[in-house]
Amino acid sequence: MSDPAPYFAEITPGTDAPRASWIKASDGVRLRVGVWAAHTPQENGEAKGTVFLLPGRTEYVEKYSLVATEFAKHGLSSLAIDWRGQGIADRLVKDPMSGHVAHFSNYQLDLDAMLEHGGDMPKPWFVLGHSMGGAIGLRAIMERSDFKAAVFSGPMWGIQTSAVMKPVMWSLCWLARAFGVDHLYPPTTTGAKSYIMTEPFETNGLTRAADMYQLMRDQLSAHPELQLGAPSFRWLYEALLEIRVLVTSPVPNLPCLTIMGSEEGIIRQDRVKARMANWPNGTLHIEPGGKHELLMEDEATRLRISHMLAEHYLNA
Repeated sequence: MSDPAPYFAEITPGTDAPRASWIKASDGVRLRVGVWAAHTPQENGEAKGTVFLLPGRTEYVEKYSLVATEFAKHGLSSLAIDWRGQGIADRLVKDPMSGHVAHFSNYQLDLDAMLEHGGDMPKPWFVLGHSMGGAIGLRAIMERSDFKAAVFSGPMWGIQTSAVMKPVMWSLCWLARAFGVDHLYPPTTTGAKSYIMTEPFETNGLTRAADMYQLMRDQLSAHPELQLGAPSFRWLYEALLEIRVLVTSPVPNLPCLTIMGSEEGIIRQDRVKARMANWPNGTLHIEPGGKHELLMEDEATRLRISHMLAEHYLNA
């Protein structure tokens, strides 16, 4: 039996509030999950399936209330998670703003706990992985048979880095590990500051929608404990190792829809295009003018994309 966890409903106006719970990974790290019920049950009284929402780095359960509410209207239940080290899950190092993880495979422990918590949720099960969640989700469907179909949004199958960092990124990460300082921030990052709280809307790489950018700022202002800064050297090193495996491993013959903005600049477009070009039963949708967070765009775009994703699941 899981203990109830806080959910900050006041920062997600106009959306359904999930049932939030504390769960624990097998290594003892405390995580938070939110469960949204479907609006339109089938004749047998059950939902048409369940979507496991795998957030990106820095994200939190409340941010997924918009898409979960839209999925509910299509008869789909949803679960979202605060990964270790972010949201109000356990932070992993002394600096609570550091986006840190000891091993990228630890996120699979979080996913194990999430799946166990959702074990009684209606089937079939589907996965939606955004950004970092796209890497976690890709590993999951390579190794598991739990999911009937997948969607990836701006998946982290390659990290776009600055011209300064690109040639020395691996070396700096290795040196930071060797000298025991891999909990620190790489240069050219925001450090202990939240990107959303410091980057002006006009130059942000996430969304074209000013109201959505302001919503994210308002959420983090109301609950600063949700804020997260830049990744640590260790997180970056572990992510690079994981990506190197993910982009070369065989993909499953699973229906997969990947969505990406034409103006994507957070992750590497070339890696996503190459991965999807060789995906059996895979489709790549490029959203004209879109940036990194297509699920946080203007209302018309959000609704259209949410409908596209729901139809993909329901027709799988």
